[in-house]
Amino acid sequence: MAEIHLDPNVLSGLQEVMEAEYPRLLETFLHDSEERVTALRKARDDAKALGRIAHSFKGSSGNLGAVRLAQLCERLEAESVGAQAGLGALVDQIDHEFALVRPLYESERERFSL
Repeated sequence: MAEIHLDPNVLSGLQEVMEAEYPRLLETFLHDSEERVTALRKARDDAKALGRIAHSFKGSSGNLGAVRLAQLCERLEAESVGAQAGLGALVDQIDHEFALVRPLYESERERFSL
């Protein structure tokens, strides 16, 4: 089964609802996501902080159709409960997934910025 990185139906629905504000929504998501990835990297040895960041990132990713990113954040949130260490590999996966979807969102933003 192929992994879904970006759900086009979610983006289409958001574009219909947000209309002219759609590119701004995408820009906000990109900016906030970059900050969250940076925060995850900095907190990679603090399970409690990772859980909080992952929870927030999961919600925004899911709302914007970043399916795989939301799944990874959900996993990090769950695994951070009671964890003492060993979450760095999952942080790396989230970082990698965001690197995959970022250009897709940038392209989508550019398509509607004209």
